[in-house]
Amino acid sequence: MTYRQRLSFFIMIDSCIVLTAIFFSSFLVNADIYVITLPIVITSTVILLSHHFFSLKFKLYKKAWEYASIGELLIVLKVVTLSISTAAIVQLILVQQIHFRLLAVTWMLHMLLIGGSRFFWRLFRNSIIKEAENKKRTLIIGAGSAGRMVARQLLKNNEGDLHPVAFIDDNVKKQNLDILGIPVLGGVDQIEGTVTELEIENIIIAIPSLSKRELNVIFQECAKTNAKTQILPMLEDLVTGKVSVNQLKDVQVEDLLGREQVALDIESISEYVTDKVVLVTGAGGSIGSEICRQISKFNPRQLILLGHGENSIYTIEMELKETYRLSEIEFFTEIAELQDEKQMMKVMSRYQPNVVYHAAAHKHVPLMERNPEVAVKNNLIGTRNVANAASWHGVDTFVMVSTDKAVNPTSVMGATKRLAEMIIQDMDKKSNTKFVAVRFGNVLGSRGSVIPLFKKQIEKGGPVTVTHPDMVRYFMTIPEASRLVIQAGSLAKGGEIFVLDMGEPVKIVDLAKNLIKLSGNSIDEIGVEFTGMRPGEKLFEELLKDDEVHDQQVYPKIYVGKTAHLYISEIEELISTYLKLDKEELRDELLNLANRTLVPERLLSISG
Repeated sequence: MTYRQRLSFFIMIDSCIVLTAIFFSSFLVNADIYVITLPIVITSTVILLSHHFFSLKFKLYKKAWEYASIGELLIVLKVVTLSISTAAIVQLILVQQIHFRLLAVTWMLHMLLIGGSRFFWRLFRNSIIKEAENKKRTLIIGAGSAGRMVARQLLKNNEGDLHPVAFIDDNVKKQNLDILGIPVLGGVDQIEGTVTELEIENIIIAIPSLSKRELNVIFQECAKTNAKTQILPMLEDLVTGKVSVNQLKDVQVEDLLGREQVALDIESISEYVTDKVVLVTGAGGSIGSEICRQISKFNPRQLILLGHGENSIYTIEMELKETYRLSEIEFFTEIAELQDEKQMMKVMSRYQPNVVYHAAAHKHVPLMERNPEVAVKNNLIGTRNVANAASWHGVDTFVMVSTDKAVNPTSVMGATKRLAEMIIQDMDKKSNTKFVAVRFGNVLGSRGSVIPLFKKQIEKGGPVTVTHPDMVRYFMTIPEASRLVIQAGSLAKGGEIFVLDMGEPVKIVDLAKNLIKLSGNSIDEIGVEFTGMRPGEKLFEELLKDDEVHDQQVYPKIYVGKTAHLYISEIEELISTYLKLDKEELRDELLNLANRTLVPERLLSISG
């Protein structure tokens, strides 16, 4: 129906309503069927014309009545009251008498019929038309302002496929009440029963103030059902119109980590990054590329992206140049091998960086178990080369990205990272450059993370393979890990091993089960299979050894470890002789040295 057709329709309907109200009021007041008198004709004409005039003035005919609310009711009240008031004034002028009883009854009938006709249409659409539509029955967790906003928009949205049928809220004061005609049935512990009883197909978690730990508790209850679980976007995004209720997002693993994001000290970071030259090794990797993204926000003068994989370096370069095309940041790329000491010197000489983030490393535990000599080349020799070049060319701050696997290492990868930390700490003692290492656990979504593997296994129909039912790991998101690495650099005094607070450890089997549920499958459908621990793996990861621990945080979620004994001469000898050892001998040497337990033959060779 066009606007002109709609306007004509409403004028015709309202004319009938107004005339009916006037003549029926006359009948009620005078108790006489002969209601067509001169005063009545004058009154009806004035009220009719006034009604249409004020309706156009207050845009009553432009309202979408399927969305009618208090605002529309107030407009109807204004139109009716002003129309009756105008009629009273005309009666006083032409007839010299105001028929108060007639006008009062007319006002009530006029208001009832005009308002009733509009709200009847909304009631009709909500209760009859919408019931006929094939919409998914939806349970809303949270009956607060966000939950009411979701319910209201879902009720208004004719094109959406969700229909709210109940609220769940732990606030006992709201339970057993109706909100927007939707009952509040109980607390979180009743989610499973409610979903079964009401045949719920969708669940929306609409509590923006939830901590991740609380969200995890709610999700575990939702996961007991077969309903799809979604979460409300940030409330400010809804209010500003950035997103709508229709853009509900699926719950992600990141939402269930049980840890909150930390705010950065922007001023301290800006002091050592803004308008400076920054070099990032391993810039094409998951951590290195995110460090580049985060650093770019602080407007360095130049950002050098160094890595050995041309495709990944090209990808992050194009992304950054597009994102910061309007800034004055200069982006440079260097395809280089860390093992090439001369090339590292040339790179440092060419750019003279103020800050170096060393994120390049081989991190895959089973692969490094099978190729320990490669781990030595990249993680040990590569780190030494970059550190020497940085020190030689007067870099202010050198931040090495380490791992929790460097603590009491049981793997080649962990051992080489621990020895690399020792090299960094030793460099700090004899250099003007501030050398620090930052140690953290697993990051969700990184190339070495278990998450992508689990997702592929789920896509193929399972089973999801977990090495051991008791295996636990620390997790954080790539952006948070990268931000905390940058923050740690601003705290550097030299020689520290900064340790990021990873929150509570997560059981890998629980992570696998959550991913299965988030994918919309049941654990029985996909299955979880235990394959046994791989070489070099530990059941539990640690972030600090007992003799390294400082209890006090130097910054929220950042601890600093004590300097331990450094086996530099032994490391140098190992680097010079590792090619003469077979894989098993090299692995033993690395683990013994990283765990500070030298074998007797080794002690004799060193003393000799």
